[in-house]
Amino acid sequence: MAYAAATMTSEPWIVHKFGGSSLADADCFRRVASIVDSRQGVPRAVVVSAVGGVTDRLLRMVDQARTRDNGYKDGLAAIRADHERLADELLANESARQAFQTSFDASCTDMADVLHATALIGSEVPQVRDVVAGAGELWSAQLLAGLLQQDAADDSVDWLDAREVLVIEHSELGPDVLWDESRQRLRRRLGDFHGTVVITGFIARDRDGVQTTLGRNGSDYSASIFAALLDASQVNIWTDVPGVMSADPRLVAESAVIAELTYDEAMELAYFGAKVLHPRTMAPAVDSGIPIYIRDSAAPTTAGTRIGSKASASSVVKGITAIDGMALVNVEGAGMIGVPGTAWRLFGALRDAGISVVLISQGSSEHSICFAVRDEHAGRVSGVLSDAFRPELDTGQLQSIEVTPGCSILAVVGDGMAGIPGVAAKVFGSLGRAGVNVRAIAQGSSERNISAVIDDSDTVRALRAVHAGFYLSPQTLSIGFIGPGSVGSVLLEQMSGEATRLADELNLDLRVRALATSRHMVLDERGIELDGWRDRLGANGTPLDLSRFADHIKTEHLPHSLIIDCSSSDIVAAEYAGWLGRGIHIVTPNKKANSGSFEYYQQLIRERRAGDARFLYETTVGAALPIIQTLRDLRETGDRITRIEGIFSGTLAYLFNLYDGTRPFSALVREARELGYTEPDPRDDLSGMDVARKVVILGREMGLELELDDIQLESLVPEVLRDCSIEQFLDGLADYDHVIAEVYRQAANAGEVLRYIGRLEADGSASVGLTPVSADSAFAHINLTDNIVQFQTARYCDNPLVVQGPGAGPAVTAGGVFADLLRLAGYLGASV
Repeated sequence: MAYAAATMTSEPWIVHKFGGSSLADADCFRRVASIVDSRQGVPRAVVVSAVGGVTDRLLRMVDQARTRDNGYKDGLAAIRADHERLADELLANESARQAFQTSFDASCTDMADVLHATALIGSEVPQVRDVVAGAGELWSAQLLAGLLQQDAADDSVDWLDAREVLVIEHSELGPDVLWDESRQRLRRRLGDFHGTVVITGFIARDRDGVQTTLGRNGSDYSASIFAALLDASQVNIWTDVPGVMSADPRLVAESAVIAELTYDEAMELAYFGAKVLHPRTMAPAVDSGIPIYIRDSAAPTTAGTRIGSKASASSVVKGITAIDGMALVNVEGAGMIGVPGTAWRLFGALRDAGISVVLISQGSSEHSICFAVRDEHAGRVSGVLSDAFRPELDTGQLQSIEVTPGCSILAVVGDGMAGIPGVAAKVFGSLGRAGVNVRAIAQGSSERNISAVIDDSDTVRALRAVHAGFYLSPQTLSIGFIGPGSVGSVLLEQMSGEATRLADELNLDLRVRALATSRHMVLDERGIELDGWRDRLGANGTPLDLSRFADHIKTEHLPHSLIIDCSSSDIVAAEYAGWLGRGIHIVTPNKKANSGSFEYYQQLIRERRAGDARFLYETTVGAALPIIQTLRDLRETGDRITRIEGIFSGTLAYLFNLYDGTRPFSALVREARELGYTEPDPRDDLSGMDVARKVVILGREMGLELELDDIQLESLVPEVLRDCSIEQFLDGLADYDHVIAEVYRQAANAGEVLRYIGRLEADGSASVGLTPVSADSAFAHINLTDNIVQFQTARYCDNPLVVQGPGAGPAVTAGGVFADLLRLAGYLGASV
């Protein structure tokens, strides 16, 4: 196919191709010239498109002339002015400027005549569009050649009108090159020239010498053709992107340049939506084994993407792309089973109707055939197939022909997928966790491509989810954060401190996009810098709107949404069911939802399942201690729990660890509040309601239908002090010091100590209150703010299972919430 004798040089040719965006203005031309000049001594073929936008403007002029719209004259005048301005800016050499002007004037005169003739007859001869459309390449090639020539020391620069050498014929599959004739013409035209030749892209001639074009992506095709004809060592496609991306950067901001692709990988990506190269344009280079480089003309020193016969297997999946605007067609009927030729009739009918099929999926039962076509054909498909299978439809052998418009095809591409178990599981697992429904699946025997038909509305979320699932980009969580109080502010600090490590080591992006207090919120599309969240909330906070807050978090362009609730708000907890039903994950230490009415608790379970969302609340009982997880592990492994009892309040543990009767109980409470060991209002701790809520949560984890009212609760807040101010409560509590002192004295006389304990029996009976325990009990020997929980089960009957550790404090609780957050990230696909 290629020839080497044309050059009379040992150095192989290098082909460069520059598209319209790389030739948009004079500065772009100069940048192209500097790129070409950067490799002196190597014979170079520089294939160029028309100046950006010119081809579309030329074709518009043809349409205007055909409809006798004299606007084509103004259009030609504007194009003429633009190119003359370029020539003035670029061609300082008078002879070069004059040479271009002479040729350009003649070309514009010819075009004016052609357009005038078209306007006179009111229709266009088929060749008119090709003649007019190809003029832009002639002009840009002469401009670039003139720019290069005026800086060249000798006759090392020439330009070539591709119509002189390139001969093609059109077939059903597109333009085919007549290689032998084209090769001979090129040999005669170049002779022993081995400098820089600027070649017009897009245009050619047919067997009869009539000007024609190579069609869509024609200049890329020209570059590949001339690379094959010249036996080039490489083809550089210079464009306005840094290379082939792992996903469309407009949809997946975290997409990255793919360093190397095989020809097959590149063709798969191109066919399924990647816009850098069209598969057909690569064919001549592929057949000759010539590597293709996709590079950015605005950043010529970057490596770009290399496409060749081999590529490094740096990852199993190279890229993920999507075609939108598809319709899914499903043909069903028992009459198709075992009948030869059914598929031939079906796809033959579509071929005759000019409808291209993009994807095919058929079950082994042959009961149905499913395929995808372009949306614009959706309205015709049903009629075409109904006509083709009228007898079978009338007799019931075919039951239905269903057309579902508004679909996309997601394609996951990579040679490395072949023979690797679990790749499909990761693809569809990522889609499932992102809440994306898959309508149809196709995978070829090469295992190079896994394709899934999904709804158009899910495309962005699907791309992001699968892209992150294969670590081609960070696993990103869209996070809404509520309650930056004592625990929440520490958690934000922990997240900020670990953000860089999580990104570097785990490819995890915890992106806080919304932050709210009980009254205000800040929403940010890109993410809130956690180092300065206080300033953002203070300066830009708007009134809290939980509905708008959730809508902002549940964005289509990020696959996973999460709300972290570090408040203790009933109002926020009441929103959980709706959020879970929408597929928003929740991580929280807020006990209000799980200890509310049993009816609401059941609704949480239903909505979580319906929305396929995760609800993590380990820190609602015991801060960071694994109490809930231990309970679940016991039940799920078949153990029978008979009793749970423990000290569930770090505050009350602290108070009764210190209380020895020598200091008033009220003084200890005031001191604990000043040290930050109690809630701002100590009654929230002393009432025992917090412990009661934890007992309810554990009871429901055991499968009990337990309500708060079922708990026998002993409050340490005197009745008369329940509704006064905090200071009045602290002052008035001293009047009841003797009550606690008497209980303590009785316990001490019996060799016991006081502890505030919650108990839960297998039959559902539960109590919370101040209880004397033996001095040698595990409950008697704990550190100041420890929680301790004993599980008595069928397995752990003689020696209870004990979980013990710090159960209070902002840092400990925040760490537990952070751990839940990372567990969620692991479930969603992060390598945690």
